[in-house]
Amino acid sequence: MLLMRVILVLLLPFMLLLQQGNSSTTTNACPPSSCGKISNISYPFRLQDDPKHCGESRYELSCENNVATLYLYSGKYYVQSINYNNFTIRVADPGVIEYNFNLLPHYSLSRSNFCDTYNNDENCTDPYHAGYRGQLYSSENKLFEHIVYLNCSHPVRNNPKYVNTSSCLTQESKSKGYYIYAIAGHITAEDLQVGCHVKFITPTSLKGLQGNQVISYDEIQKALVYGFEISWLRLPCQNYCEKSELCYFDTTTQKLGCNVHYCFTLMGFSESNNCGKDPPFELFLSLRYKFLVFSVNFDYSSTFI
Repeated sequence: MLLMRVILVLLLPFMLLLQQGNSSTTTNACPPSSCGKISNISYPFRLQDDPKHCGESRYELSCENNVATLYLYSGKYYVQSINYNNFTIRVADPGVIEYNFNLLPHYSLSRSNFCDTYNNDENCTDPYHAGYRGQLYSSENKLFEHIVYLNCSHPVRNNPKYVNTSSCLTQESKSKGYYIYAIAGHITAEDLQVGCHVKFITPTSLKGLQGNQVISYDEIQKALVYGFEISWLRLPCQNYCEKSELCYFDTTTQKLGCNVHYCFTLMGFSESNNCGKDPPFELFLSLRYKFLVFSVNFDYSSTFI
């Protein structure tokens, strides 16, 4: 009897370690799911019918008519691919896919919908981001550009930025006298013609639409069908770095990295554990920092103008 107790006491730590190991790998032990052309649906993603312990609920996809579907904000998007190397998922608006590419997108979406456009990591809790931080604290990798649709009360001529979308309009829209144009890339106030207003904005991650070159609506349609990428980098970055460090994605090595998190105080640069000692001053400088790029050798005699 005594011998059995000794054996149980000796085996107990190993049994606990084994149990912890099994519980920590339960999520990753799930086999990949598939839906249509997307055959590698694995952690953090899951399908609605997957076992509850598989994947993360915030990254749940639905399989509708054999098409992997992501519900994002108020829109529904078809999954085109999932890249587990750079933590991005590429989706497309169903409006340009379901009807032989001849209709306008169904949903309006821009970077302003994503909290990482305005907030830092502590305040941004959305599961998806419109970009990810680069190695420099001030750098950011944007994952998509915008295509802006405008509704005009009259035809727009002699402006190469305005791409005619009349081939995609229904007969009902044409009979109402709508003139809808698309502009690839950013739009400024001076780009708006009299009688035109923004109808909606849609993203694309296909390269080559930026610049001053004249493009056709066929090229814009190809960009819409390609879709846009969004990132779930925040999830793998959790607990990856020390508390005083910031997690970033290195596009060259395709790996995560850590940088020391600095803020500004009355004494100059300070590591994150000293931040918050002078909130008003730090807030002022953090706002100014958005417009400046600092080198490693910061000139303390510089003024903020």
